[in-house]
Order: sequence, then structure tokens, then C-alpha cells
Amino acid sequence: MKKKISFSTYALIGTMLFGMFFGAGNLIFPIQLGQMAGTNFWPALIGFLVTAIGLPFLGILAIGLSGSNGLRDLASRVHPVFGITFSLALYLTIGPFFAIPRTATVPFVVGFEPFIAPGQISLWLAVFSFIFFAVVYYFSLNPAKIMDYVGKYLTPTFLVFLFILIMTAIFNPMGSFAEPSGDYMNLAFMNGFTEGYNTMDALASLAFGIVVINAIKRQGIEDRKEIAKATWKSGLFAMGLMMLIYGLITYMGASSVQAVGTFDNGGLIFAEVAQYYFGPFGAVLLAIIIVLACLKTSIGLITACSEFFHETFPKVSYKQFALLLCAVSFTIANFGLTNIIQFAIPVLMLLYPLAIVLILLGLSSPLFQHKRSVYTASMGLTLVISIMDGYSALIDSLPGAKLSVLDQVLTFYTEYLPLYEIGLGWILPAAAGAVIGMLIRDRHVQPSLQHQ
Repeated sequence: MKKKISFSTYALIGTMLFGMFFGAGNLIFPIQLGQMAGTNFWPALIGFLVTAIGLPFLGILAIGLSGSNGLRDLASRVHPVFGITFSLALYLTIGPFFAIPRTATVPFVVGFEPFIAPGQISLWLAVFSFIFFAVVYYFSLNPAKIMDYVGKYLTPTFLVFLFILIMTAIFNPMGSFAEPSGDYMNLAFMNGFTEGYNTMDALASLAFGIVVINAIKRQGIEDRKEIAKATWKSGLFAMGLMMLIYGLITYMGASSVQAVGTFDNGGLIFAEVAQYYFGPFGAVLLAIIIVLACLKTSIGLITACSEFFHETFPKVSYKQFALLLCAVSFTIANFGLTNIIQFAIPVLMLLYPLAIVLILLGLSSPLFQHKRSVYTASMGLTLVISIMDGYSALIDSLPGAKLSVLDQVLTFYTEYLPLYEIGLGWILPAAAGAVIGMLIRDRHVQPSLQHQ
């Protein structure tokens, strides 16, 4: 007899998933988007939700419904070498190189740096990040407890404090929406779409999918169809909660310009809004919100990354990887938030198109009989475009990295490749690759699908 999962368990797993996704970046990007979009609130928000909600949900489904045993298994449908290479790149990006260090630097910059003398910032960042990662390491030691730590305790506490601020802003608005600024005047949807990349959630979904599946299995569910059902129901609960909060935070940003002015950093906007409503106590409230947001996300990321690296390199224990990842994250965090963001953007522009196409291929795989040629051709042509996306972002940050040969390729793409100028140049090559792959005779059956 198949064991059924109660709604309360779906909700608990969904709350855990929400908690792992929703970090400080998920707070600071939508509030800044709201300020910049102004009266173009709806198209900007919808574009943001496509990449910040839709893609992560599809990523969870791609792992849960495809029958794969995690990201490496899914990516290996392209080729085993690609599977390990792409998985390592993605886990390092959402792990110790960028996302995990950001979970320590954002709460420090937003909640504590304003009260520290400039000459003491480096010292106190080191102290704060050391304590932060010591706490993260402690809670990450037992991955079986992550549903309790994140789902039962940290996330509900975080939501209570966040809703105090959000509901105050909703029932006592700061003002009306301002006029849109910059590219949000004419390209609000596309700017919202690309802004959703910064959350890194579509990448994280490919890593968190296996965490969700493991949490479901710990409930005694082993049947593949029941696991898939539980995955999409839990994911739907998490994404619904995120969608609600994104909408409210974006509204708060859009209505805040008259009261607090505009800022280049979403964290500073949050600080000013908290100060506007609660005075000196606003800083305390914001610090609690930001620290809780980052703590639960960091625990989820350390857990997911440690499980992956332990599975890939089994001679090193899970706990040893957890300690190593915390140590590396602590080191990189002390380079500062600005440097982390600067170097993360080119990597995100390289990886995001690949992740999106892999997610779509994983979901549509039964339509082309899981042919490896479709995976290989589609991902190969996507890679040709995403490499230049990453290069373009890199030279924006580091002009000295320019190479004349790549500049010529970039010029060609800009002039002749449809949608490239708005960041979607990979769409047609990916689709063309899928068509080419379907035309190639390929009797190969994916190893992970042979026994389904």
C-alpha cells in the first residue's frame, strides 16, 4: 500500500523549500525593482516572477518529475563529462564562490555596517562572518534535521518579522507610485526578467530538488509517482508563498520613493523604509529580518552543496565538506559584497541560459524519447551563446579583459542574432539544436531512464 502525505507535510516541506530559497537577495532585488519600475509596476513584477518564481518551480519539477537522481544525473543526459563539469560549476556558484558568501555579507552591510566606523569595517566583517558561518556549520551537521531547522523554526520566525514591516507598509502606504526610471520606462518586463537572474534561484532549484526528494523519502515515500506528486505540490506551496511576498515587497518599493527617496542598493531602501516606520527600532527589526533570511538560506545551501560534493567525492565525509565550504565561504565573504556581486554577474550570465534549457529539456524529455542527441545539440548551441553572454558581462565589470576576437563575435551576435540585445539570444539556437537533435538517428537510451 502506498503511503500518502498529509497537507501539513506538504506545507512543511514547502516551507522548508521557501526558507532555503528566500535569502537576503530575494528581499533587496524586488524592492529596488519596485522603486525603478514605479507606475510600470505590473509588467516589471511579472517579468521578475517568470525568472524568480517560474524557473525555480520548473527546476524543482525537472528534478522531481524526470526521474533523475539530482543535477548531475540530469546534466549527464547531455554527456557524462558535461554532467560533472556543469554540476561542479553550478554548485560552486550557488555555494562557496558567490551565493553562500553573500548570505554573510548582505546582513552585515545592511544591518550592521551603518553603525561601524569606516576604519573598523573589515575587522567587524571578519568577526560577524566567522560567527555567522560557525552557526551555519552547527545547523548543517545533520542534514536530516534541515526540515525541522528551516521549515519549523527559522522560516516561520522570519515571516513573522517580515510581515510586521510589510503589513505596516500596505496599510499605511508611504505614497503613490513614481514615474519609471531608466530602461524600466520602455522595457519593464525584460528588465524584471533579467533582474530575476540575480536571485540565483533557478540555479539553486536544480540543487535543492534533490534535498526536497530526500525530505519526502524520509517521510516513508518511495514510489516514484508519489515522490513526483509530493515534489510539485510542495514546490507549488513554496512558490505561491514567494509570489505573494515578492508582490508585496515590490509594491512597498514602488510606493516608497516620495517618502525615502531613491537608492542604488535594495538593502539601503529596506533600511530607510524600516527607519521611516519604526524609527531607531527599524534598524533592529531589519537586522533580525536580514539575518534570519540569510541564515536559513545559508544552511540550505551548505547542506545541498555538502551532499553533492560528498556524493561526488565519497572519500571526504559530509561533515568535512560542510566545514570546508563554510571556511571557503568565510574567506570569500571578507572580500566584500561589492566584489562578490561584480564577479558573480558574468558567471550567472554564462550559467543561466544553460540551466534554463536543461530544465526545459528535462521536463519535455518524454516528447523526444529522451534522445541524447537532442540534449547535446540544444545545450551545445546554447553554450556557444552563453559564453558570449558571460564575456559581455565580464568586460562591463573589467574592461581590461577585452579580447579583439571575442569582440568581433559579440558584434556579430548583436547585429544578426534575434533577441540577443535583450538577453535572450540563446532561445533560437537552443530550439534549433533541439530540432537538429530530433532529426539525428539516436538509439541511445539514457541510463537513468532504462528502468523507469
